[in-house]
Amino acid sequence: MNREVQQNLKDPALHLNRELAQLEFNFRVLAQAEDASVPLLERMRYLCISCTNLDEFFEVRVAVLRQQSALGELRPGPDATPPSEVLARIRERALTLVKAQYDFWNTILLPELEREGVRFSKRDTWTVKQKRWLQGYFRNEILPVLSPLGLDPAHPFPRILNKSLNLAVVLKGRDAFGREGHMALVRAPRSLPRLIRLPAEVAESAYDFVFLSSILHEFMDELFPGMQVKGSYQFRVTRNSELFVDEEEVENIALALRDELRGRGYAKPVRLEVADNCPKGISDMLMQNFELTEPEVYRCEGPVNVSRVNAVYDQLDRPDLKFPLFLPRVLPAVIEEQSLFEAIRERDILLHHPFESFGPVIELVREASVDPDVLAIKQTLYRVGNDSPLVDHLIEAARQGKDVTVVIELLARFDEEANLRLANRLQEAGVQVVYGVVGYKTHAKMLLIVRREQGVLRRYAHLSTGNYHQITSRLYTDFGLMTSNPDIGEDAHLLFLQLSGLGPIIKLKCLLHSPFTLHKGLMEKIEREIEHARAGKPARIIAKMNALNEGSVVEMLYRASQAGVQIDLIIRGACTLRPGLPGVSENIRVRSIVGRFLEHSRVYWFQNDDTPEVYCSSADWMERNLLRRIETCFPIRDPDLAKRVYDESLANYLADNTLAWRLEPDGSYTRLAPGDHPPHSAQQTLLTQFTQ
Repeated sequence: MNREVQQNLKDPALHLNRELAQLEFNFRVLAQAEDASVPLLERMRYLCISCTNLDEFFEVRVAVLRQQSALGELRPGPDATPPSEVLARIRERALTLVKAQYDFWNTILLPELEREGVRFSKRDTWTVKQKRWLQGYFRNEILPVLSPLGLDPAHPFPRILNKSLNLAVVLKGRDAFGREGHMALVRAPRSLPRLIRLPAEVAESAYDFVFLSSILHEFMDELFPGMQVKGSYQFRVTRNSELFVDEEEVENIALALRDELRGRGYAKPVRLEVADNCPKGISDMLMQNFELTEPEVYRCEGPVNVSRVNAVYDQLDRPDLKFPLFLPRVLPAVIEEQSLFEAIRERDILLHHPFESFGPVIELVREASVDPDVLAIKQTLYRVGNDSPLVDHLIEAARQGKDVTVVIELLARFDEEANLRLANRLQEAGVQVVYGVVGYKTHAKMLLIVRREQGVLRRYAHLSTGNYHQITSRLYTDFGLMTSNPDIGEDAHLLFLQLSGLGPIIKLKCLLHSPFTLHKGLMEKIEREIEHARAGKPARIIAKMNALNEGSVVEMLYRASQAGVQIDLIIRGACTLRPGLPGVSENIRVRSIVGRFLEHSRVYWFQNDDTPEVYCSSADWMERNLLRRIETCFPIRDPDLAKRVYDESLANYLADNTLAWRLEPDGSYTRLAPGDHPPHSAQQTLLTQFTQ
């Protein structure tokens, strides 16, 4: 490959912007809501997901970009787009997305829900009986916890909590102290539900809900007796939620993180949402107080924060409006063996969630906690969820006198507080808790059990693409491998030693790990496919992941395409590679699957001259995963299991023509349709296969 071509591959025009690619994912989520073939309440959930995703996008990505732009930090990515320009383009796309969300809510979802007996009643539709009941609810349940704040020199604009619902109230007349009409702010009580269900005796439909904000609007005058409420307007501010803890400068990261968390809710604002009927004078006043400008203001043609309606999903006993229930399969090998250790010793066990139960993982830890032959348990925890039985079993193991070590990532975004509580609980039970490595998030998913068998120590390992989270294991697609392979066990042992003991660089036998060998190993495997293609041998790469944005990997894939390697990428979220460019990426195809389950597994397949290698990993091909995190990548060496991974996660998904979207060279996505071919849904195929 000559120098000129190599230089061309660094051309910014060959790379899509990562933030815009990430934002684009939410249009595909919203398209699921707009799909009439999806059950109605699930369509509501997809709308809510697109809204909460957009919140997080502003809290993290937009916040960082605004900070870079304000400080003049011109650190564009491989696409070389300055932060200020990216922000302008985000504004344009976000406005389009917000309009589409509210159009769907107002013109499609509300009428269709009402036809099914699910009603979100507005103030102008309330009957006399309903209004009387709601007034009683306001006086008995809401009014006692409200604390309105009048704005004057003695009461300056208060600090507004991140994403809290507030109302700006315009008043006329004199208050008790003789002050002429002024403004006040009312914060919706966080202790009360945002949606109130009307009782059967006053409801107009089977399920009749009223927004808390509507009740506040209607009875606001009772908060200000003797004054006239000229208007009340909802608003919500989104703040920077990216925590910064200088890990090299603090002596105790847990204490430093607690301090940071206290201030997160009041960090620098990045977005202001206001009701569409909010007068310009009010929105200008809010902008001034939040130090925002017009491009950071978004007008909502409906309730601010529509995602709150997701709370009614579990209240509705309407299985006909939801996805059909399914029971994950439990592997026969797990059921038949008296001991999971016996089953794993016999043969590696592969679990494909959510189609197969997460129960065996919990059972393995439970069995280890009470087994007198188990000496030690080591586990990484990134996100684990509340009331996890895994945590209970780890605590029981410590109480049974076993050596239990848990590596907890305190900086798992938006789970920081939960992980701090978890760390305290484990430490109080005698578990040795490690917070990972300074400057590198521990994102690896590993479990290692050391057991004495006939006088010899044997290691049992579980490695996974997903978190040890019982709830998300029913919602996310992931692979987990249970094995007693000595090489994998030894590698896992060395990794835990490195995490807990902060030892030197280690050499592993079969695992690849970030930030040391995973990036290099991927580049070498892609290079090997290039050499095979040039030699006229079969050369192909198939990879499934959440995101791809690491510049050097993108360039290496371009090189592989130029050499004739056939490349298929299944990337759920952001992808900065441009497929289908003549002379550069015409041999690369990229698709995204958005369906009932969140695609979360990471699988890499290399043809390797018809001796395929299959890897599963906790890492996406992103800069942070490959270069700035602790990640693992493990081979699937059992031929039958490797074939399963290929068939279920790769070939199956490449055949999908109902949930798949094709990435175009310009960064847009086109939804695929069956056309003359039989419809094929990858997720439904697996549901059918595993629940028969």
